[in-house]
Amino acid sequence: MIDHNSQHHIALIGLGYVGLPLAVALARAYPVIGYDASAQRVQELRAGCDRTKEIEAEALRNERLVFTGDAAEIKNADVIIVAVPTPVDSAKRPDLSPLENACRVIGENMSRGAIVVFESTVYPGLTEEICGPLLESHSGMKCGEDFFLGYSPERINPGDKQHTLENVVKVVAAQTPETLEIIAAIYETVVAAGVHRAPSIMTAEAAKVIENTQRDLNIALINELAMIFNCLGLDTLEVLEAAGTKWNFLPFRPGLVGGHCIGVDPYYLTYKAEQIGYHPQIILAGRRINDGMGEFIARKLLELMIQSDIRPKNARIGVLGLTFKENLPDLRNTRVVDILAECHRYGMQPLVHDPWALPKEARELYQVELSANGELNDLNGVIVAVAHREYVERGAQWIEQILKPNAPVVDVKGIFNKDQFPNRPYWRL
Repeated sequence: MIDHNSQHHIALIGLGYVGLPLAVALARAYPVIGYDASAQRVQELRAGCDRTKEIEAEALRNERLVFTGDAAEIKNADVIIVAVPTPVDSAKRPDLSPLENACRVIGENMSRGAIVVFESTVYPGLTEEICGPLLESHSGMKCGEDFFLGYSPERINPGDKQHTLENVVKVVAAQTPETLEIIAAIYETVVAAGVHRAPSIMTAEAAKVIENTQRDLNIALINELAMIFNCLGLDTLEVLEAAGTKWNFLPFRPGLVGGHCIGVDPYYLTYKAEQIGYHPQIILAGRRINDGMGEFIARKLLELMIQSDIRPKNARIGVLGLTFKENLPDLRNTRVVDILAECHRYGMQPLVHDPWALPKEARELYQVELSANGELNDLNGVIVAVAHREYVERGAQWIEQILKPNAPVVDVKGIFNKDQFPNRPYWRL
């Protein structure tokens, strides 16, 4: 039986964008076992290399932090924190395989009395309905007696150096009041902003999944407005700038909605809603709009090309950026691939450039071969898909140099304006 009155030993399961920063932070106060199923990931971290570019090498060398692929080491932890992905499958249904695998590994290796805290985004009820029984079946122990569940949804925003783990309030919940206080005390050691004790695990799960659902819907509204304004010949950003002079107008911008959170989490909520007999309308309508933006953007480029007498067949199109977000190497659920698919459908030849993406991952995940700088020349059009700082710094002059005369520019993120391209068609979302 674990003694929770002694110093806690913590195991972090999953060392990605969420798990690694948390492991590093907790290792300032506790011995931490960082477990990942990827041997390559463990090897890289031991060598002081974080491919996500979120953690510096020095922080990875903390003596309290041990990286391992040996699941047996989980036995040494009294608190186990799970930070594995919760994606959706091709039918937009929850893919629980990473979570199920984590429960199997933990169940086979945890000690009696352990607390298992889930940070992965799930639908309300999943932790206690799915994870608890899985842990029981793989451990032979009884949930709520031999081990205890907790939930503390991640609020990591990759690439954001302002809203970090330390200064964003952490929601915590647990099966029992005693477990809740242990979890809260652990997080309070690293989260200066403090913790919010939710009344139940299900409440905390629901709070997390609606954070990104709300953002998804707000972006969907602005995306639909952008399509309306395009039909009216209006510049969306100019309209938003004017509307933004009112104190209570929310500053959302149009764009592609990808990544492992905003474009995924709403499907967990709608899946659960349909299970209980409620058929969501607004949430799924927002998802349809956001999932269709890549096609809309590619068709806008096609329209501008035709207006410039440029044949789409075999046209060389520069697509600048592949990651789901600027200044980040994360390719998960990037919606730039929707632009590429539509370009291919019209016979265009997109040349994808991204200074942040890893070529191997682009190839393995999407069968995309990244283009080098020297390959970007004599282009029949450009889509600035991601606002990487390199593109902002190179500016409109560089884009002019890689384009043929009169070739159009489609600026998804609005990092330029039409005055910077006086001699060619320019459009921004």
